[in-house]
Amino acid sequence: MMWILWLCAALILALVEVLVVDLVFLMLAGGALAATVAAAAGAPLPVQVIVFAVVAALLLVAIRPWALRRFRTQTPEVATNTAALVGQAAIVTEAVSERDGRVKLDGEVWSARLSGPGVLEAGTEVRVLRIDGATAIVAPASEIQDELLSDAPPAYPTPDGDR
Repeated sequence: MMWILWLCAALILALVEVLVVDLVFLMLAGGALAATVAAAAGAPLPVQVIVFAVVAALLLVAIRPWALRRFRTQTPEVATNTAALVGQAAIVTEAVSERDGRVKLDGEVWSARLSGPGVLEAGTEVRVLRIDGATAIVAPASEIQDELLSDAPPAYPTPDGDR
């Protein structure tokens, strides 16, 4: 009968892990499953508790760090918010200079400044170099080179998983 309690404990710990996602409760659930096997084999309660503690500790020390590293390296970092706008094309809607201007970027009108000297007239295509507060710092698309954008993460994961 004790094996049912250990199995319920394992299920509850696994459900808590779904909410927490830190792998601690999953390792404890693994220990509870090991104790379930010990209880089903007829081991006395002290042995079941020792099996639970030893297996959970081993999982926490040996498996959890490896699993965390693996999950973190396989999860692509996706640029969000303003970082996702860096490198995007925009169209000048009001003349853009080093001091002010407006561009249509991702369907919205943004205040903009030119990254260098000069003035760009309405209709000119530009690329966003960075976002400074609520202002897009832009350069003419015809002059921009890929090296200028190489420090910015892509707005979406690349096919080979690189950022």
